[in-house]
Amino acid sequence: MCPMWASVWPIYGRHPLMGSRVMRKRPVLRRGAAVVELAALAPVLFLLIFGMIEIGRAVMVQHLLTNAARDGARAAVLEGATASSVSSDVTSYLTSAAVSRVTVTINPSDLSTAAGGSPVTVSASVPFSAVSWLPAPWFMGSATLDASVTMRREVYTSSSP
Repeated sequence: MCPMWASVWPIYGRHPLMGSRVMRKRPVLRRGAAVVELAALAPVLFLLIFGMIEIGRAVMVQHLLTNAARDGARAAVLEGATASSVSSDVTSYLTSAAVSRVTVTINPSDLSTAAGGSPVTVSASVPFSAVSWLPAPWFMGSATLDASVTMRREVYTSSSP
């Protein structure tokens, strides 16, 4: 047998040296095999996809909370800031990013009593169930996302000569 014909003769159906038809095996019927394989792998695939969506949203909201708390702390350390204005700044920042049901905590609650150089902490938290893109969050349903930023109060006193 010629090596060239060794790979080609099954295509033509005749053996080049014998001249007779080659007996071929009947094809194995695999109807439904793809459906069974899909049924076995689909739950794992959907679990991975929904898990990536949920974890991605949690990371995104955590980043938004950190930025909002940082902006709130920056506003809170300035002279003349009030807790209500800082709270509304943080809430409006997060509302513009479609994050609702936010709890904002400012410590000390009365910013006018904070001395210069004293720490001011702004915290923002939200339950993950309020920001999830999935109807029923599986992995992080009961988690609460929170961020806290502390800065030193900037109060300048004028010294009289």
